Amino acid sequence: MFRSDKKAAAAVAAATEKSSVPLLKTPIAAPLTTSVPAARPELTADQTTKYTWLLEQVKALTTVPSTHEGKDGPLTDDERFWLTRECLLRYLRATKWQEKDSLKRLQETLAWRREYGVETELTAEHISPENETGKQVLLGYDTQGRVCHYLNPGRQNTEVSPRQVQHLVYMVERVIDIMPAGQETLALLINFKSGEKRTNTAPGISQGREVLHILQTHYPERLGRALIINVPWVVWGFFKLITPFIDPLTREKLKFNEDMNQYVPSEQLWTEFNGGLQFEYDHAEYWPALTKMAAERRAARTARWIAGGKQIGEYEDYLAGSLEAGAAAGAATTEAAAAAPAPAAAATAESSEADELKVAELKVDDAEAKVSA
Repeated sequence: MFRSDKKAAAAVAAATEKSSVPLLKTPIAAPLTTSVPAARPELTADQTTKYTWLLEQVKALTTVPSTHEGKDGPLTDDERFWLTRECLLRYLRATKWQEKDSLKRLQETLAWRREYGVETELTAEHISPENETGKQVLLGYDTQGRVCHYLNPGRQNTEVSPRQVQHLVYMVERVIDIMPAGQETLALLINFKSGEKRTNTAPGISQGREVLHILQTHYPERLGRALIINVPWVVWGFFKLITPFIDPLTREKLKFNEDMNQYVPSEQLWTEFNGGLQFEYDHAEYWPALTKMAAERRAARTARWIAGGKQIGEYEDYLAGSLEAGAAAGAATTEAAAAAPAPAAAATAESSEADELKVAELKVDDAEAKVSA
């Protein structure tokens, strides 16, 4: 009896402590100091050659061809800004280092971004109605500093429309805006728990294929991991239908019904996903806060890009503020190093010149001595 009373008291105390923690209603600014991105592998000599070729080809681009009326035209600053060093490398990895295929895909994505209105038409105001119930939330970071992008299909509040797909694209773009330095992938967390109003939370096959096409074609190498829980039989059937269209490497990143605390620190994992983070979605607070955070970080990156000379092939870590010098400074240093003789060679050259002068002086002295004799 006493044990039961103690357990009950402990449960009440835990519940009281939990309820006393203020609910978070805005995005989290940074990952934990222990959440560190994995180091990027160094490029091989062959990969460096292919990257250099692709960079030169992309730098030579002056226009974005498009079949949509009024959408073709000169490359804009926003498009040049998008063409970072890591962007080019992502396309190279996605094409297994086939540089010509990478160039083709980059050009196709440039055209798609312009035609889809990624930079111009997908605004916070346009997308806002889609997220009024919090069916997509950017909140916290996983153990490697990836932004956690939560999908809550059970909170669906709109009918099937192009704006639903635009909503996902918009949120992925905001993930990219707020990514910490050193990280270029996201963590996708999906909870298929049924909502109060709608039960069929699986998208249609055509919409699912469209989303897959956009993500795999125009956001290559962006998915770090996908954690999926509470999958109903209807959704299992949906996954089976679209599995043939999912890239094999992407399939390996999908984790079903696993403990998400293995991948996301409990203090940054939403309680609805079995974490310890007390968060409540309030559209009036969250949406303006996310919009402001993303806009400020993008503005800071843009300012660094301009200060660095508006380079195509700029380093994303420089844009994020973790490097003091960008691509232009790096290129200048490389050129200077290539032009200058190696220290050992320079010392040898100076030594040889000195020896030659000494020999010449000895010969002159010897000649003068003979003349005097």
